Amino acid sequence: MLYSIDTGKYVHSMPHVAEYAAWRKHLSDDDYQKIANELNDNVSDSDIKTSNWIPGSDWTGTVYEPIYHACRNDETAAGMFFGLILFKLLMERTDLVWGFGHYQKDGIAIKGMTYFILRNPPER
Repeated sequence: MLYSIDTGKYVHSMPHVAEYAAWRKHLSDDDYQKIANELNDNVSDSDIKTSNWIPGSDWTGTVYEPIYHACRNDETAAGMFFGLILFKLLMERTDLVWGFGHYQKDGIAIKGMTYFILRNPPER
């Protein structure tokens, strides 16, 4: 489940649904499942995750490379699609509530979304 720190509400729908659907059509179910498995493993090892720090800068040879190709080799679109996949996975999880928002590091805005486990989540 996802909880927006900015709005103070639980989130039950994805942003940018049309873009997600268009890119998803170009990603096989097998590749999507590999990405989902990798992301679920990745978020399980820490209480805080920032989306654009997870895949690194070079996706060549990783499970994330098909995202880039699904977006017609557009780095910006691939980054957005990756972020939407992560958003959807965390939104659909029922084991934990993840808060999220945009933050800064050393006074500089972080490009991606930062997610963190809420140990005492608000009532639904």
